[in-house]
Amino acid sequence: MECGREPGNEGPVCPAATAYRLNGIHGGVNGGRSCWMVAGSFCFEGPPTGTFAQRMETCIDCRFYRMVKEEEPEFVGHWDLLLRTK
Repeated sequence: MECGREPGNEGPVCPAATAYRLNGIHGGVNGGRSCWMVAGSFCFEGPPTGTFAQRMETCIDCRFYRMVKEEEPEFVGHWDLLLRTK
């Protein structure tokens, strides 16, 4: 979301910016384009939140989530990627 919450910028770093196991997913750097899969990621429209299961309705309504889903017709959420170890 180009929110400026990546390492090297002022302020707290969003966990999505350092989610290395999701690097390249949806064409993003680390978890940058799959933030809904990263526990505690900073929501653009609200404060940091818990797991996707805890915030599913918020993520599904998020304009960024909808944009990625629209840009990628093959989008299925990539839930299997949460099991990646690297």
